[in-house]
Amino acid sequence: MVSLETPICDFGAPAIDFALPGTDGKVWTLDQCRGDKGLLVMFICNHCPYVRAWEDRMKAIQRDYKDKGFVLAAINSNDTVKYPDDDFNAMKQRAEQDWADFLQRAG
Repeated sequence: MVSLETPICDFGAPAIDFALPGTDGKVWTLDQCRGDKGLLVMFICNHCPYVRAWEDRMKAIQRDYKDKGFVLAAINSNDTVKYPDDDFNAMKQRAEQDWADFLQRAG
């Protein structure tokens, strides 16, 4: 069943540290992702039409806020048994196809 209410975020709570593999072959931690002023974490996947519809917006957010000290990090936390299109290799392939030009320009 789909939840019809959005949970309230505790914006004052510290982020939980992580060490996750990136599609670029690196392992990324919270400190490595964080910008000077902040970090926006988005939970994404390959198969969701809403996520796909937001890709250009995500790129614009990163482009517009990088020089202001903010970084966007995208994390896929899906169950890859239920959603095989979201396994790591598929995410890596999608990143290489759809985000490579943007990531190269974003530096």
